[in-house]
Amino acid sequence: MKEEMEEVKETGSANLQNGDKKHCIKLLTIIGEVEGHENVSGNTKATKYEHLLPILAEIEDSEEIDGLLILLNTMGGDVEAGLSIAEMIASLSKPTVSLVLGGSHSIGGPLAVSADYSFIVPSGTMVIHPVRSNGMFIGVQKSLDNMIRTQDRITGFLAGHSRISKERIEELMLNPTELVKDVGSLLEGEEAVKEGLIDEVGGLSNALNKLHEMIDERNEKKNENV
Repeated sequence: MKEEMEEVKETGSANLQNGDKKHCIKLLTIIGEVEGHENVSGNTKATKYEHLLPILAEIEDSEEIDGLLILLNTMGGDVEAGLSIAEMIASLSKPTVSLVLGGSHSIGGPLAVSADYSFIVPSGTMVIHPVRSNGMFIGVQKSLDNMIRTQDRITGFLAGHSRISKERIEELMLNPTELVKDVGSLLEGEEAVKEGLIDEVGGLSNALNKLHEMIDERNEKKNENV
């Protein structure tokens, strides 16, 4: 019990294995700012990518873990770190479900859609905007080219893991009316689903039920192939 509490405290993860379905589910939280190669301020709540990558590798390798539930409430953060986490989640062979709580902004978008199925609470928000030098238009031409390529990587990932087109994502990114003193769009729960960015509006019970269903389906397919 003490080790489990330390894991929650240090990495924001836990094992859920007392449900009726008898599945072992790994719970992973992505909270605050996604921290990359540089440490964020000591007063800022952060999720460290060097904590998450080993956990994701363990999930893939473990015979005991059946699926992954990701809870997100993030302002965004380091683009490269966020994309690396999202790519790892998307590459898992185990069933994965994400749930956006308060918000999943900037690089939180790819993290939310990296799961096999995504939920957002009714009051949850997604913020989509162009890549910025502080994380997620800068005026220096040499850097601008890199920013454009990075932005294409983000829009490509979002479109490739959801039902929204790359063209529509770019429209939302460059919208000058949604965000005060900035360009971009804020999508609330139902809007995010209507745009095809998130699969469904729902809460924790919906996300867990969906994950159990996906695990059962995966187990049935495995048994059929034996």
